[in-house]
Amino acid sequence: MKKPTHKIYRTTNWPAYNRALINRGNIAIWFDPKTQWYALTSSKQGRSQTYSDIAIQCCLMIKSLFRLTLRMVTGFVQS
Repeated sequence: MKKPTHKIYRTTNWPAYNRALINRGNIAIWFDPKTQWYALTSSKQGRSQTYSDIAIQCCLMIKSLFRLTLRMVTGFVQS
């Protein structure tokens, strides 16, 4: 008796696949409106930061709390 052959699925539309992974993690959480999400400008050398350290720590905490991938955390925070 032969083993059944499995179908092979290949992703051909990567942008749509990434959007689908991001949209998979939609849930509503309210944050304190006083929380500073964007980093303050500094006179240090190098590229300026986009997000504050508090925002990055919050995202990493959500990632570990819900056991999400980084793509899903991105969608979670953007929503």
